[in-house]
Amino acid sequence: MVMESRSRWIALIVLCMGSLMIVLDTTIVNVALPSIKTSLHFSGTSLAWVVNAYLLTFGGFLLLGGRLGDLYGHRRLFLIGITLFTLASLSCGLADSEAFLVTARAVQGLGGAITSAVALSLIMTLFTDPVERAKAMGVFGFVASGGGTVGVLLGGVLTDVLNWHWIFLVNVPIGVAVFVASLRVLPTAARPASPGRLDVAGAFVVTASLMLAVYAIVNGNQWGWASARMIALLLVAAALMGVFVAIEARVRSPLMPLGLFRLRNLSTANGIGVLWAAAMFAWFFLTALYLHNVLGYSPLDVGLAFAPTSVIMGVFSLGLSAKLVMRFGIRRPLVAGLLLATAGLVLFVRAPVGGSFSVDVLPSMVLLGVGAGMAFNPLLLAAMGDVAADEAGLASGVVNTAFMMGGALGLAVLASLAARRTQSLQASGESLKAALTGGYHLAYLVGAAFALAGALLGALVLREGAPLEAHPPEEPAGEPVYVESD
Repeated sequence: MVMESRSRWIALIVLCMGSLMIVLDTTIVNVALPSIKTSLHFSGTSLAWVVNAYLLTFGGFLLLGGRLGDLYGHRRLFLIGITLFTLASLSCGLADSEAFLVTARAVQGLGGAITSAVALSLIMTLFTDPVERAKAMGVFGFVASGGGTVGVLLGGVLTDVLNWHWIFLVNVPIGVAVFVASLRVLPTAARPASPGRLDVAGAFVVTASLMLAVYAIVNGNQWGWASARMIALLLVAAALMGVFVAIEARVRSPLMPLGLFRLRNLSTANGIGVLWAAAMFAWFFLTALYLHNVLGYSPLDVGLAFAPTSVIMGVFSLGLSAKLVMRFGIRRPLVAGLLLATAGLVLFVRAPVGGSFSVDVLPSMVLLGVGAGMAFNPLLLAAMGDVAADEAGLASGVVNTAFMMGGALGLAVLASLAARRTQSLQASGESLKAALTGGYHLAYLVGAAFALAGALLGALVLREGAPLEAHPPEEPAGEPVYVESD
């Protein structure tokens, strides 16, 4: 039997709680890095692996995790992902050495990849009515886009009040609660008669390609973007991706059916997602640095400064965004949101050394909050709306990979631009704060260009309407019947 409406919304809350843990962990760690360095005696170079180990496995296994969900059940993979993430969080919290923490972070990234890859596909198959789907995606979009701000605030509180161990241990009771609730409320689908075989060769090659690409990107600023090591790794990653495409074109049960990319909105939305993530990750990171290094904010103050953005995103994502989508479709709210975000980033270009929050920070925060709140929901709908049920997990993995790779690449490139501009200004005699501010200004401007490019891509290429009309709400084409689990 099809799940009742109330049960679907309870299931959505559970999925969002699981996703929130993953999103929080991408930012909550950054606040505690100085404390971790002192406690476990990391060197400046090795400390980066607390972040990089997580990013490598998270970025590398998104596609594989999504496809495994399609083949063996989204609910089953969600439970496996939550279990891995929770146990790894416990291990991180109890870590007493560099090697132990880095290894646990890698396992945490694997669990996060599996959970993220199937959560979105579960939502798409739970909510088939266009109105309910738009509302559900709004809720999920708010968690995905606003969770990073909560991570900074929570990281500051836990590190200051308790210690760094608790930024990981806080995941344990949440993970246990999500696992238990998932057993009760997440639907289990009838097993397909022939679930298909896993494309082992394709899975190995694409995972290796993505991990190499992520490794190169996160080390780009340290090695130099034109260094021989950087170029070699990126070339190897590209060659492996070429091998993967060749494998998928010939294998009987491909990990990624290449026809998936003939879906115009999926391909377009992923392109927009790369640009959007590049702009937003850089905005979040650079603004935190501006507030801390230039205006002298404490970690807790930085988190509170992002609160208006989170509140505004919540208002739009949880209510107004769905109404805008139902009235105007996906394209116009998406483009309008990205244009507002572009304006918010451009406003930051004028943020001065002696800036005040109300005049120089808050207006940009408001524009970015409104823009993100408007754009994220239609972007997810565009990416997932016309995907068949048996490929929803893979499409979800592709979407998450696009965001992750775009965010990592955008952050690395813009941080490098900001650092070079700062060095140039210092060399010309500017004070440290003035040089830092000048570097951030350049990065904000390039980030605004990314957001504007995403808006133009949406306006010119995105096809209107299809995500809400792809499957009739009464009986979704190609979807299995869902029953509530005991």
